[in-house]
Amino acid sequence: MADTGDFRNGFTMLIDNEIFSISEFQHVKPGKGNAFVRTKLKNLQTGAVLDRTFRSGDKVEQVRVEKREMQFLYVEGDAYIFMDLETFDQISIARPVVGETNAGLLKDSENAFVSIALDKAIGVELPNFVTLLVTHAEPGIKGDTATGAVKPATLETGAVVNVPLFVNQGDTLKIDTRTGDYVERA
Repeated sequence: MADTGDFRNGFTMLIDNEIFSISEFQHVKPGKGNAFVRTKLKNLQTGAVLDRTFRSGDKVEQVRVEKREMQFLYVEGDAYIFMDLETFDQISIARPVVGETNAGLLKDSENAFVSIALDKAIGVELPNFVTLLVTHAEPGIKGDTATGAVKPATLETGAVVNVPLFVNQGDTLKIDTRTGDYVERA
């Protein structure tokens, strides 16, 4: 158990059998009455944000979050199958937990970090940049590249990314996984 004095950004706790992480907190000590802590909590399973106030000294159950490096194997329906690189156990992670941006950029045999709390996967974090092949892109029009215009390109994972006009089918691109944006040709 932890109390409000232990609160900090990223602190994870269990409230009503759901795992929350503190994204913001403010310790308030009014002139009259008891001190309290105003928090903004993010539900790590659903992504919902909740405002909650705790009285100073309130006890909460702290949850330990562990990050494990795992290898993405394949998709089965709406589940993403990952293999733990140490134990070789396979786990199934639902698409909402993986995240829409990550799901579009995951390539077979790609390593990722999976956050686990209470023996449940609560998040997937890809490396900051991935290299993917362009499987479809309309040809650019000669002389149009100086305008800074972009066009959609389909990557080998099925994700569609806006790229400069000079990118062609067969090119390999470096993609930022935090934003899902094109960075450069690899």
